[in-house]
Order: sequence, then C-alpha cells, then structure tokens
Amino acid sequence: MTVKNIKDLDVLDICRICDGGGDIDEDALNKEMDDIVQEVLADYSHGRDIDNMNVFEQPDQEIVEEIIHELLMILFPGYYREKEYRTRSTHIKLSVLIEDVMYDLRKQIEVALLFDPEYSDSKKIVRKRAAQKICLDYFRKIPKMREYLNTDIQATFDGDPAADSKDEIVLAYPGLLATAIYRMAHELFLLKVPLLPRMMTEYAHRVTGVDIHPGATIGKYFFIDHATGIVVGSTSIIGEHVKVYQGVTIGALSTKEGHKLHGSKRHPTIEDNVTLYSGASILGGNTVIGEGSVIGGNSFVTKSIAPHSTVTIKTHEMVLGAKNKPEEKELEQDSTWFYVI
Repeated sequence: MTVKNIKDLDVLDICRICDGGGDIDEDALNKEMDDIVQEVLADYSHGRDIDNMNVFEQPDQEIVEEIIHELLMILFPGYYREKEYRTRSTHIKLSVLIEDVMYDLRKQIEVALLFDPEYSDSKKIVRKRAAQKICLDYFRKIPKMREYLNTDIQATFDGDPAADSKDEIVLAYPGLLATAIYRMAHELFLLKVPLLPRMMTEYAHRVTGVDIHPGATIGKYFFIDHATGIVVGSTSIIGEHVKVYQGVTIGALSTKEGHKLHGSKRHPTIEDNVTLYSGASILGGNTVIGEGSVIGGNSFVTKSIAPHSTVTIKTHEMVLGAKNKPEEKELEQDSTWFYVI
C-alpha cells in the first residue's frame, strides 16, 4: 500500500504500516509533522498567562523540593538521612548541609523577588543582597521552628493512643510532616518571600493530603490525626493544644468576591485546647471557636462558639417498621452535646 498523505490514514492503518505492511511517503509525513509543530509554536504568540516562557525567571520546583528535604534533615537530624556528606562528625555534616541549603535557598529567593513589586525592576545585585539578608534572617528562625515541632511531636504522642513511640511519629506520620513543612514555609511567608512558601506547602499537600496555607498562624502543640483532607486557610489563627482530625476545613465562608477579598480576614480563629473532629467545617473570618470547645464530626459551623462548648449535628436512626419500610427516628442527644448546628 502506498499513501501520499498521512491524513488519509486512520490509527490502525498507521500501525500496520509501521509493522511493515506497506510504505509511506516520508516527505508527506515530515510535512505533516512540521505543520503540527508550527501550529503549536504559533499558539505561544498570543501573550496570554499560559504563554509565559521565562522559565529562568521563576523558582525551580525541583530545587525547592530538594530544599524541603534538606531542611527536614536540619530540623530532624536524627531521622532524615543524606547520601552526599560522608563524615563521622555530625556537626561537620550539619555545617556543610546548612551552607548548602543557604546557597540554594538564597538563589531561589533571589528569583522569587522578581514577583515582588518592590524588587521586580531592581538590578540583580539589589535582589541578590536582599535575598542574602532574608536567607540569613530565615536561618536564625531554625531554633524556633525546632522548638515548635518538638511540641507538635509531644502533642501527637499524648493525643494518639495508636502511637508506639515518638520515633514512629517523626518517621511515619503524614500529619507531622505536613506540619513541619508548614512551619518552615510560614517563616518564609513572614519574611514576605513570594511564591516559595506556597510552593512548599503545596508540595506537602501533594504528598500528605493536608493543605495548610503558609499564611496561617498556628501555635504550639498542634496535632493532626490521620491527616488526609484537612484544609487550613491563609488567614486562619489557631491557638495552642489544638487537635484536628481528617477532613476538617478551616475555611472562608464565601468566596464569591474572589480575589477582591485578598488580604482580608476570611478564615476562623480557633482558640486554645480545641478539638475538631473529622469532617467538621469551620467557616468565616468572624467565626471564633472558644477555648476548650469540641466540634463534632461533620458539623457545619459559621458562627462563633462560646468557650468550653460542644457542637454536634443531630443524628438519626434507621428503623424497620412492620411493612419493612425504613423510617427515621431522632436519637436522644447526650446532655453534653448542647449546641446543635
């Protein structure tokens, strides 16, 4: 079979030809391929957001992920192993590792500052100096991050009867991993570094299923149990000794205004010693969950709750009647569950 134009072929014909079932006009094939390439290249010329080709003027995702892993080695030196720095001295190894991360992070901050209006039109040397200062300030925060993470480990151990050891928590718990990456990203956020903090927490989101915006404020002794599906919005304020179970949303009440709400307090405040059970949704910038409260599973809370309250939804029981038709019967509520949403 001789074909003059590849457009005349369907997929099966092409497969037969490739298997030796006939000849094809190579010139026609090459022309078709060239035409397709030109069509795709022409599509980049419209000046849309998706047409951006300045790949070297934005942070490198792979390097950011490497920085995360190296920072984890610094935060938890006894748990995250490296393969490049061979030395008997832990202090020497950490010194080299810190210098390595500082170099990579400074370079990424320098690029990220292009997205800050204050530096977008600055000379490279100006951005380089600013990035160096930010990087030094950031590494001075490492002891604070480790202090907070130590309390997170303790809260997880105290709150989870399934935990056999703190080592297990550090090595295996996605909730602690998500919290650790949030804490490293949060300090960059406070230093007003564009892009990088969000890239870090979205990496954690991909690998753990936990979505914590780096702008959220979270106190000590934070415990995430089971992890998957948790969302914490950018203006959330969470106190100390807060326990959060899977599927919890601490989010905005309404986003119909879209980006016009950027920078406003859109997410709730969770005070100290609060427990949020699985599937609970706490929404709204004016919503405050009072100290010591318990929010039951699947509750939908859009107004403030007084301290030391318990919130749940009314449950129902399926009952089979005489004709085997299901009927709904309200269950008696425990007297302690006195807030019904």
